[in-house]
Amino acid sequence: MNRIRLTLEQMAHGGEAIGRHEGKVIFVPFGIPGEIVDIEVVEDRSSYARGRIQNVVSPSPVRREPPCAHFGECGGCHFQHMSYEAQLQFKAEIVRDQLRRIGKIENPPVRPTIPSPDPLGYRNQVQFSVTPDGRLGFQAMRSHRVVPITRCWIAHPMLQELYEALDIEGLALRRLTLRCGVRTGDRMVIFETEGDELPVLETDLRVSLVLLTEDEKTVPLIGLDYLTEEVGGFLFRISAPSFFQTNTAVAEQIVHRVVEWSDLHGTEAVLDAYCGVGLFTAHLAPFARRVVGIEAHPAAVADAQHNLARFPHVEIRAGTVEAVAPTLEEPFEVVVVDPPRTGCSREALEALLRLAPRRWIYVSCDPATLARDARRILDAGYQLREVQPFDMFPQTYHIETVSLFEKGA
Repeated sequence: MNRIRLTLEQMAHGGEAIGRHEGKVIFVPFGIPGEIVDIEVVEDRSSYARGRIQNVVSPSPVRREPPCAHFGECGGCHFQHMSYEAQLQFKAEIVRDQLRRIGKIENPPVRPTIPSPDPLGYRNQVQFSVTPDGRLGFQAMRSHRVVPITRCWIAHPMLQELYEALDIEGLALRRLTLRCGVRTGDRMVIFETEGDELPVLETDLRVSLVLLTEDEKTVPLIGLDYLTEEVGGFLFRISAPSFFQTNTAVAEQIVHRVVEWSDLHGTEAVLDAYCGVGLFTAHLAPFARRVVGIEAHPAAVADAQHNLARFPHVEIRAGTVEAVAPTLEEPFEVVVVDPPRTGCSREALEALLRLAPRRWIYVSCDPATLARDARRILDAGYQLREVQPFDMFPQTYHIETVSLFEKGA
């Protein structure tokens, strides 16, 4: 089995199309369900194989020419070869499939994917690796090899302009990150150097230059060690090491949905687990009696305390959800969770379930771990009311969802 002809049947979580040959599942990057393709098998395991397309015999009507010259080699994008409408449809289908297969939910209530206002040029943060000869790029797909990049089509134009103005010759870089506040115009370059060596820099641009050390300490070189971004009328300080959603416009859409589904009337206590710099907390606070945020990352804790200082009824608890949630005594009517890609640990879920909230709102960036955690929440007596995918990451296989769970029948 080296060269074979396949009919591609569906899209897998991870961005590859799936075909079958002699009973074996074959994953095909850059294929589209419905296509007939000739492939070369490049990886053959006992339970599956992976193929590289040699020829598209019968192309899908949604296939298109990718705008990026690096597409197919750079590992940053996975779906530029298909129409945006098709991307949205496949993402909803993938969420539905993961909830069925992993979560054992027979008919998951998955809505159509809400599109990003900007399918290209949306990312407010890009992180570059460095080639052995000192050029910036992104890792190749399924490899640690770095592909030098001239232009990134999903980076915000503010970052592309900044990238083109960079001169890093002679810097002993490990990584370099560009960030911007799309709504504020703030821009930041974050340097990570070998041995935390302080680079000598100069700039004519309005930009902050920051060194991020290996132990995640920030050293401002020029300007501030944070930037600001506006979402839903709130201004957020975001320090160099702090996480923030990469698509500002879609983050705002998600915030509105979280507030809507929280259904607050001013009398409720709300827990915002994995609260980060306070994105959801700030928008929930005006409608709640009390809000407690939990965050483990020290820089994000400091940002959240700064961003939420105007709200006397908001408290930020520093620590992991596993450590902090069991110490909470007051009942919470609403729990909002926005965990990392790995989802909630069993210990975190058990601690949150003991709080017995009336409703859960689960913000996820990985349908597989969402499905796993959804099963646990359902087994604790909750009902899954709705799952709303948002296209936080156009042109990639990544999918953001907001799910609503309610107590009882």
